[in-house]
Amino acid sequence: MEQYTGRSVLNKIAAGKVFFYSRKAQEVRREEGRDPAAELARFCQAKEAAAGQLEELAGKAAQEVGESGAQIFAAHVTILKDEDFHACITEMIEKEKVNAEYAVAAAGEHYARMFVRMEDEYFRAREADIRDITRRLLENLQEEEILTEEAAGGSLPVGEEPVILAAKDLSPSDTLRMDPARLAGIVTEQGSVASHTAILARTMGIPAILGVPVRADWNGRMAVLDGEEGLVILDPEVDLLEGYRRRQREESEERARLEKLKGAGDVTLDGKEIQLMANIGSARDIEEVIEQDGAGVGLFRSEYLYLGREESPSEEEQYLEYKSVLEKMQGKRVVIRTLDAGADKQAAYLGMAREENPALGCRGIRLCLERRELFRTQLRALLRASVWGNLEVMYPMIISVAEVQKIQEILKEAREELTKEGIPWKDFPQGVMIETPAAVMISRELAAEVDFFSIGTNDLTQYTLAVDRQNGNLGAYYDPRHPAILQMIRMVVENGHAQGCRVGICGDLGSDPELTKVFVKMGVDELSVPPASILPLREVIRNSRAGAENS
Repeated sequence: MEQYTGRSVLNKIAAGKVFFYSRKAQEVRREEGRDPAAELARFCQAKEAAAGQLEELAGKAAQEVGESGAQIFAAHVTILKDEDFHACITEMIEKEKVNAEYAVAAAGEHYARMFVRMEDEYFRAREADIRDITRRLLENLQEEEILTEEAAGGSLPVGEEPVILAAKDLSPSDTLRMDPARLAGIVTEQGSVASHTAILARTMGIPAILGVPVRADWNGRMAVLDGEEGLVILDPEVDLLEGYRRRQREESEERARLEKLKGAGDVTLDGKEIQLMANIGSARDIEEVIEQDGAGVGLFRSEYLYLGREESPSEEEQYLEYKSVLEKMQGKRVVIRTLDAGADKQAAYLGMAREENPALGCRGIRLCLERRELFRTQLRALLRASVWGNLEVMYPMIISVAEVQKIQEILKEAREELTKEGIPWKDFPQGVMIETPAAVMISRELAAEVDFFSIGTNDLTQYTLAVDRQNGNLGAYYDPRHPAILQMIRMVVENGHAQGCRVGICGDLGSDPELTKVFVKMGVDELSVPPASILPLREVIRNSRAGAENS
């Protein structure tokens, strides 16, 4: 028996035979005397192809993993298009007359080494992103098989039974190609808990231990991953393995117990109903919402119809997607958020200007109000789809009543156009995302304009605490439970209810079982969470009391 200690990504147990994965090494030679113009053209073509592949991966991640997964590949696009990275490669090609492959490899190595020397773990973790992007560029230049879903047949060939995948390192692209149903766990030698690969594994629910010296001779050996202790145990003794198997069975029994809550209703001990809705990224996620007995969809992230493609989705394409979701939900509420692009969710075809601080730039409703035609197309599709179910629509990043009024002007135009064209449509309840301190402070005025609020606690925390939620270096300061955030939520609930406006939470804080009872007492009307969180939160709600003031 061998035992190793590493850094755990997920507090779970996994057991299975090891499958050792090794990526094919890329050979790059320096070739001098090349035509700079021809090599620059090859590089630009490879860069364009890589951008398209990454946007496809962002769309795939959105559908299969969710928003956090999509953000990873959107961030890769941003790195790929970084002006300094581009300049480093082109300057080498022009001045040294070398082949594009060598220039890309040299620039990638330069930036990877620069990041790995940094003291902060978050920035050190970006080394893996640089190497992943460099590898993708080289694959395009060398016209090798690209690591996409199509090329890989959908997943890595890890065998029929769930295995422990062991590798020196895994890129986010590699990780997304895995079939979670065939993976018991992951062990890597490189990487950190702040890496994008770790984030993907956590989001996919796959236990992973990082920083363990894996070897090829592990292949086929039995292993146990203890996510609670950060342990990898090779060839565990029979009694030890059985102990871990028993803990796995206990976890399964807990899940089975929660399964009995399906159909039980989300009602507190004193009779207040708290709607438990689901966050989804595409129509494909509806099956899980239904499986987990969600009361409806509280957040459909429509921006993922816009990512991973070369042009904006047409009105008809959007209409059919929205219609599909509404029909599958069979009369349950479906809240669709209008396009929330910008910041870390970029679509190259939108041609958005480079911004020094994109989190405070042209994003969400600001982009939609600037691109009225783009926005009107989406509103037309939503009006048409509303005929087929119980649709509600909400708008992101609202900071003023004036923005809501401008939305109504464009919505009126869309209604009039459809009427003239003889196309059936139906109005829908409208809401706004409360994501900024400004929206909190004018929530009473906003409540008079709309039917409901949805509090986005992720951005609200970021903007209130002045902490970039993508910056791992500031993790100690990013505190969604900060008293200021909880007071803001209470203020929004009180102001919303004073105007007859329903109030829900759709950010990560809504999934926090320890805060659920707090939100119930505040008077929050609904929580929109990942489907897997619905049943655990239902148990909490059914054992909570809203209090006389909210009952």
